[in-house]
Amino acid sequence: MQIHGPAHVHGPHQVNAPHQTQTSRPPQSISDVQTVDQLDISEAGQALSKARDVSEIRHERVAELRAKIADGSYETGQRLEQAVERLLDEIV
Repeated sequence: MQIHGPAHVHGPHQVNAPHQTQTSRPPQSISDVQTVDQLDISEAGQALSKARDVSEIRHERVAELRAKIADGSYETGQRLEQAVERLLDEIV
């Protein structure tokens, strides 16, 4: 319902109000439509792409580290201290 002053009241009507006029016409063919496509890749997406381009995984090194972790010889006090220091450097 639209109210325009005390003497001019419209009753209920469709969503497209009766006073609207269509000034634009739909395109008649594909050549009438002009669009521009654009692709923006975020920094995270670019970093992921670079990470995927890194050389092959060194499976021997991964196996070596997994074995050290499994037998408990990898996690030493020195490595833990170094990891904490690096984390604090990143935070501060």
